[in-house]
Amino acid sequence: MHRVIISGIGVEIPEPTITNEDLVASFNAWVDMENARRQGTDEPPLSKSDSDFIVHASGVRTRHVIEREGILDPTRMAPRIPVRPDDALSLEAEFGIASARKAVDHAALEPSQIDLIICSASHHQRPYPAIAIEMQEALGTRGAGFDMGLGCSSAAAALHMAVNLVRSGAHKRILVTTPEIITGHLNFRDRQTHFIFGDASVSMVVEGLAQGDKRPGRFEVLDTRIWTQMSNNIRTNLGYHTRTAQEDPYMINLEGNLIKQVGNKVFKEVTVAGQKFIVEFLAEHGLTPQAVRRFWLHQANARMNAMILKLSFGHEVDHDRAPMVLERLGNTAGAGAIVALSENHADMKPGDFGLICAFGAGYSIGGALLRML
Repeated sequence: MHRVIISGIGVEIPEPTITNEDLVASFNAWVDMENARRQGTDEPPLSKSDSDFIVHASGVRTRHVIEREGILDPTRMAPRIPVRPDDALSLEAEFGIASARKAVDHAALEPSQIDLIICSASHHQRPYPAIAIEMQEALGTRGAGFDMGLGCSSAAAALHMAVNLVRSGAHKRILVTTPEIITGHLNFRDRQTHFIFGDASVSMVVEGLAQGDKRPGRFEVLDTRIWTQMSNNIRTNLGYHTRTAQEDPYMINLEGNLIKQVGNKVFKEVTVAGQKFIVEFLAEHGLTPQAVRRFWLHQANARMNAMILKLSFGHEVDHDRAPMVLERLGNTAGAGAIVALSENHADMKPGDFGLICAFGAGYSIGGALLRML
């Protein structure tokens, strides 16, 4: 059984940004058009959105996206992502590679030293060929690659897989990549969810720690854990069977098949489950939350994270203990906790503990207990 470290971390944030004000202007323009259409029908009028509501509900003020103009066009309200030919690199693979190269460089490795790629994200561009295999070819890594997903816990779940594969000796070095192009799956005409998400790509290199190798500034992964419980409160129904339910299977109606959630239930239930997971996971290692220097939590909702930490500590916890990137990036699904880790670890001292914990659809929770070398 090998000791395992995260030897490299890479983050890619797309350049285009959308502020709450931009998003609200587009949404409200569409509401005006839609309510004019609904006049004289039995359909109820729609409510407008506003920036204060978005900040109160989520803590998000701006988000980065792959493509902004299509999202902000009230006659379209979806990113414009052109189709690429089959022999061209797919957008998801390209986005994954952008963070993967940074992670491999950070680990001071060559791609040929990687023997497995796990591409784990809340949404994949296609079922097959696996995005990971496409990345394998483009990067020049060895061995194999496969895709997986566990909603917003995707990066944590893949880290769980990678750590245990390396620990067992099945693989030497694994690249975990989470390219989240979630705006392509978001219903920007749904007042409850249109403001939540942004796009980001993160990657981590997981490898064994050789005897006598110190690797200062890297994290040893002491343990990982995943937990799931069935819930329909965060759900998407878009898949390859979607067209078979349509009257005309070649004209797909996406209504009701994109991301939807029952926000108040998700908030209450995930808060309770997340706090229980953290306290019990740490207790298995003889630790309390107070013993952990830094928490890198899923970047979904500022109030939810604050509540989970307050229940865990018995008092409010500041940004230094549990950094947030949500305000400027939005919820980047599986990528969020790893972005927080990447940006907030350089000040940690040898021996300091850190905890990655992500939670999302499923319900699902993934955690990793780290110690700075």
